[in-house]
Amino acid sequence: MFRNFKMVSRVVFGRGCFQQLRDILHPVRNKTGSFMIFIVDDVFKSSPLNRKIPLHDGDTMLWANVDEEPTTRYVDTLVDKIRFFSQNLPGGIIGIGGGSTMDLAKAVSLMLTNQGFSADYQGWDLVNHPGIYHAGIPTLAGTGTEVSRTTVLCGPDKKLGINSDHTVFDQIVLDPELIMDAPSDQRFYTGMDCYIHCVESLAGTFLNTFSKSYGEKALQLCREVFLEHGSKRGIEIEEKLMMASYCGGMSIAYSQVGICHALSYGLSFVLGIHHGIGNCIAFNVLDEYYPEGVAEFRKMMDTNQIRLPENITADITPENFEKMINVALVLEPLWENALGKKWKNTMTREKIKELYQRM
Repeated sequence: MFRNFKMVSRVVFGRGCFQQLRDILHPVRNKTGSFMIFIVDDVFKSSPLNRKIPLHDGDTMLWANVDEEPTTRYVDTLVDKIRFFSQNLPGGIIGIGGGSTMDLAKAVSLMLTNQGFSADYQGWDLVNHPGIYHAGIPTLAGTGTEVSRTTVLCGPDKKLGINSDHTVFDQIVLDPELIMDAPSDQRFYTGMDCYIHCVESLAGTFLNTFSKSYGEKALQLCREVFLEHGSKRGIEIEEKLMMASYCGGMSIAYSQVGICHALSYGLSFVLGIHHGIGNCIAFNVLDEYYPEGVAEFRKMMDTNQIRLPENITADITPENFEKMINVALVLEPLWENALGKKWKNTMTREKIKELYQRM
């Protein structure tokens, strides 16, 4: 049985296309007759972007703090705020920010139409009802969440996505001007999320021509951005990075990521390390599994003058090692993609602990 997966139905791309957001939302407003909720990364509170958001009377702006990884508790808090604001459903949720902010927007959209708590839906295809209209506008490029069917959240017991066709955005607005001013280290770590997506997808047992086509293009663009251009910035370079993120996200839509992402989830859950830098820390010890990719990744770090944190697991207690291992092992599709159906024969708890200890 072939997967019949859902894709983002509407995409606008190009320099300055954020200015079209008012027109993009106009038919949604007319159809629903309701207000909009804008969930925006709070780093933009005093930025020019804040003044460009097309708020109408009755709309609400929720500033999202994503200094920490997004949690199910935070999602539930945002949902409660919206329900307190109005007894009526919003016409739509618009997420503006990096991957974490867009993940929050996806999750809030779903939880406004599904009962219970967001932690109840961490897993695969557990969502019963479509969310309300939701749009994603990235201000960082690399996570691929703008095109993915998951919203990654840290819950009370695990870090795991709400993976569902209902999670996919209805609209994305890809404006390379919005990523121009991202801090260099954050830009690199987020971009490496895309690069690692591609390495894991292209090396995986789930690989097919669909995912390979997108993955190879994203890999090419990442090499151009982080090896050929290095630390240089410019609108054409940011366009490449934004399309690398899009293609990298598409490469795993019909495939999967692998060992690095599974280990990174454990780092985030226990140590609170953000996904992008967590991927980099984990990938840097995976020569055994992705030798060419890790070697090229280190060249990218040198070219971009990036130095990773070291010895982050040196003082971790045995109990926390067990928590990290448990979180990583929940992600069975990732291990199977990387190592095949019999992955449990080789990827033991002891082996995972050894990999964590190298970090």
